[in-house]
Amino acid sequence: MTIHGWETKFKEIRKEFGYTEKDDLISAKKLSSLLKRKSSKKEFQKIIHGKTVFIIGAGPSLTKSLRYIKKSKNVTKIVADGAVKALLEKNIKPDILVTDLDGDLESIKKIGKTKIPIIVHAHGDNFDKLEIVKEFSNVIGTTQTKKIGKLENFGGFTDGDRCVFLAEYFNAKKIVLIGMDFGQKIGKYSKHKIVNRKVKIKKLKFGKRIIEWFGTKSKADLFSTNEIKGYKTIRMIDLECIENF
Repeated sequence: MTIHGWETKFKEIRKEFGYTEKDDLISAKKLSSLLKRKSSKKEFQKIIHGKTVFIIGAGPSLTKSLRYIKKSKNVTKIVADGAVKALLEKNIKPDILVTDLDGDLESIKKIGKTKIPIIVHAHGDNFDKLEIVKEFSNVIGTTQTKKIGKLENFGGFTDGDRCVFLAEYFNAKKIVLIGMDFGQKIGKYSKHKIVNRKVKIKKLKFGKRIIEWFGTKSKADLFSTNEIKGYKTIRMIDLECIENF
């Protein structure tokens, strides 16, 4: 189930950013109508349950992390939106892609042609992009409203923390944050086009608050390649031997 207290937390986010449930609901209904099926929770259970899960974000440190991600075996790689472009450039296969379709669409389409599950999130700002899901072979829908139609709500606000909530929902043993920087610098893979840098930085700031709050609730062992309150800091070079930690 979604982490207790998340609904209240998200109400605070709506108020801060001026998001309306009405707009989110319109997008959610559209996405649900476009999907062929509801999510297969058994599929996610198999990929995540009891596993060490890398949550790969598109922050500035991602580029330095790629060589170590590629060497790491027996881990599940849940990738946030734009970060998938970086992985594809290094021939690294993600296990799950989480996106609200703000990242590099060509890279997202490449994953969409495979059997790799893509979780597409509907919100008020991406209504016009949702038609693309008809091109994907294995797509699951999520919403930030209450569950509706074929859509789930696993929790989370930005693509990165939605990855983290997904890992927790399906009982990951270890959750390791990579490329989740939350600083003033926006990574080159973070978004295909930054329309409003101020809003993006604000979202990163809130993303960090959510990740730290999540750290007080999670049952998994938590690690990060960047210093985050509530997480054990791990060096990139140690990622391939994470099972020893």
